[in-house]
Amino acid sequence: MKEIHTFRIAARQQLGDQYFRLVLKHGGKMQPVAPGQFVEVLVEDEPRVMLRRPISVHDVDAEAGTLSLLIQIVGNGTRRLATLGEGDSLNVVYPLGHGFTTAIPAGSKALLVGGGAGTAPLLHLAKVLKASGVQCTILLGGRTAGLIPVRDDFQPYGDLLIATDDGSLGHHGIVTTHPAFADTYDIIYTCGPTPMMKAVARSAAERGLRCEVSLENMMACGVGACLCCVTDTDQGHRCVCKDGPVFDISTMQKWYGNK
Repeated sequence: MKEIHTFRIAARQQLGDQYFRLVLKHGGKMQPVAPGQFVEVLVEDEPRVMLRRPISVHDVDAEAGTLSLLIQIVGNGTRRLATLGEGDSLNVVYPLGHGFTTAIPAGSKALLVGGGAGTAPLLHLAKVLKASGVQCTILLGGRTAGLIPVRDDFQPYGDLLIATDDGSLGHHGIVTTHPAFADTYDIIYTCGPTPMMKAVARSAAERGLRCEVSLENMMACGVGACLCCVTDTDQGHRCVCKDGPVFDISTMQKWYGNK
């Protein structure tokens, strides 16, 4: 069930020059949030930003009634959000969209592939999978080590691997050239830049592996009304905000077939 709620910012953490993390406290009974779902955040006191901003849910603590957002500073809206601090409030519509499939057998092998800001929803996913007995390999990539800001947070939840374009940390190259990527998995999950996700999807399809992608189309309303986030799938046009953002690649050949 969707809810519009004003959260209190319980903590704020700056993560390098481009990223920061907000921990939001509900104050009541928080709605369940599945890995891969997102929120729409109201940006106040910024006249250049008229619409809410969609942001992936990074982490959830149901017992504490908190959810975390990992935010990259890229425009007027996120720059305004970056000025918020502990004790401030943030109006949020949540939970939105369809998340990753997590009902898979214990003992299954999963590969989580994240690039840049696309690492954000994978932390909540990794926690849920580990709790259900899934063996996770987590492969995170970025242009440089400094652009993979929360990599250490993933270590308790699986085998953590890093790939950087400049070789500053881990494997020297993009994630799809990492040796671990060629292993066999029961399912692959990916979120990040579109070219990266398409390459992951093509590789998984060629090897007959199940794969889910979390698209990052521009989203304004979050509920499928404005149609600005529509993407072409094998089943016709779908709204990423309402029908996704997570899609199984078995329905997405039209999308990943275009390099």
